[in-house]
Amino acid sequence: MTGQRSWSLSAPALALFGVLLVVPLIMTFVLSFNSFDFYEGISNDISLANYKEVLGDSYFYEIFARTFAIALATTVICAIIGVPQAYFLNRMTPFWRSVMVLVTLGPLLISVVVRTLGWAILLGNKGVINTALTDFGLIERPVKMMYTSGGIVLALVHVMIPFMVLAVWASLQRQDPATEAAAESLGAGPVVIFRRVVFPQVIPGILSGSLIVFSLSASAFATPAILGGRRIKVVSTTVYDEFMNTLNWPLGAAIAMLLLLAVLVIMVSWNRLVERRYSEVFA
Repeated sequence: MTGQRSWSLSAPALALFGVLLVVPLIMTFVLSFNSFDFYEGISNDISLANYKEVLGDSYFYEIFARTFAIALATTVICAIIGVPQAYFLNRMTPFWRSVMVLVTLGPLLISVVVRTLGWAILLGNKGVINTALTDFGLIERPVKMMYTSGGIVLALVHVMIPFMVLAVWASLQRQDPATEAAAESLGAGPVVIFRRVVFPQVIPGILSGSLIVFSLSASAFATPAILGGRRIKVVSTTVYDEFMNTLNWPLGAAIAMLLLLAVLVIMVSWNRLVERRYSEVFA
């Protein structure tokens, strides 16, 4: 009876999940096997031609490599910044912790498009940063920051850092404070305590935060589209071009499905690797 009641209570959420996510994914998967002709449009025949085109063209390999490189760089930088920030956040007094949580979550309260346009104003050739550097005489000509992979990574870090901080902070809240006190009583310094006591306990939080940041960065669209333009193409903007510009929906669906598969494989592999190392070291 309890099981039936649980399923009944979760049925609306499962139905909404199926309609908004599972059904579109299935339709996209089926569409990826159709063929496309510029004169006749989409045909209903089933083939692997779209996947063969993507997997057989080095152009798409370059796009996928650039996408995952940007996502990996964003994840690493978010971990470097987010772990210490979450550590200090956990040690603050309740008042200042509430203030810093609000500051950390602030970027999530603003549209990603608005945030990215703000970065475009900062990074442009005549933007705030280049203008300030020129006025102070530090540079003679503008430094190219727009339409570069570095500019995309910088903006994505600003967008994704709250997810890393919250994941690590949640992990820190579950640790036993007595372990730090015990290490300090044995003569360990702050650096040793953080490296030998705190850091091992927050590895699950780092793992979950890394998976969230990597997956969202690899599939991000607005930030690469605005800051990368037509010069720095990633998988999401390539899919958009196939759907909206060339109208080759089956090819765009195939690229999208390959991105989904690649992200899932990377996430599962990374999860198993980290858990295996974690169990070997702390078994």
